[in-house]
Amino acid sequence: MLESTSHRGWFSMFLCIICMSLSLAIYVGAETPPAPQQNLNEKQAVLWEKLATRINEIDHNLDGVVGIAILDLTSGHTFLLHADDVFPQASSIKIAVLAELYHEAQKAGASDAKLTDLYTVQSSDLVPDSDIMGGLTPGVTRITNRDLATMMVAVSDNSATNVLIDRVGMKNVNELMSSLGLTHTLLRRKMMDIQAANEGRENVSTPREMMTLLEQIYEGKVLNKEMTEDFFKMLSTHKESFMPRFLPNNVRINVRIANKPGELEAVRNDSGVVFVPNRPYVICVMTTYLRNERDGEDAISRISEAAYQMFDRLGRGSEYGRVVSPNDSRP
Repeated sequence: MLESTSHRGWFSMFLCIICMSLSLAIYVGAETPPAPQQNLNEKQAVLWEKLATRINEIDHNLDGVVGIAILDLTSGHTFLLHADDVFPQASSIKIAVLAELYHEAQKAGASDAKLTDLYTVQSSDLVPDSDIMGGLTPGVTRITNRDLATMMVAVSDNSATNVLIDRVGMKNVNELMSSLGLTHTLLRRKMMDIQAANEGRENVSTPREMMTLLEQIYEGKVLNKEMTEDFFKMLSTHKESFMPRFLPNNVRINVRIANKPGELEAVRNDSGVVFVPNRPYVICVMTTYLRNERDGEDAISRISEAAYQMFDRLGRGSEYGRVVSPNDSRP
């Protein structure tokens, strides 16, 4: 009998302690609600999960290999898929050449290439896929390094690119990449050098490294403010590319896209910075082993479209996701 009474006493005390703990938890919870930033991160995490789902669907349906690196330049959040795999770069390697040109122009030493240095067009410099250089007058036409860079970016002129490679130095391009920790980003041949490609001297990088290069330039870690702005202005020169292909017309006109696509047999790439208001981001998509190259182009365009749709909402939305348009009069 005493044993039974003792158990009931301890059980009553246990219930009392539990009730007091619950009351305290409810009180503390009421006094310290979750911080708004925690809610914001949770909502954004859902958007990133949906982006990942969409990209994985595109990857699954592509008959080839795709590598992706997407970086939110505001939060630092990334999406990575096969991001450390080495891919042939095709003309996307010209981003590295352009970076070294601006790097040397900023140093402005006696042996450094300058944007205003003049070059006289030579017929010996002409290679295929040089629509602009091929139309100039050899031995007569004089243009600047900046003009060469414009041709390299806007129409991917291979002759202009090769002249710039000679002027800045292939070794210097690779040393700049190495100094930035980009050990897999290598310029190993000039444009249209089929023999070099057959020997395995391909121009290569990884999605993560190209993303990092663009991030470091954006953050002002490679060039000063003036050169950084001019670099992205140059890279934003209008061009035919995969990244903006599925974006609305008003976006293609009004949103700056600083990118450089690349094309080779069974290879399609595009890397750049999309300057969405309040939410700029880096996106690098590389494809190889493509059975159908148009499918690779479409995959890049669809991935770019999905990324833009998310970053556009993040840029226009409040911390709770509310988007207030200029003519919205609703309470």
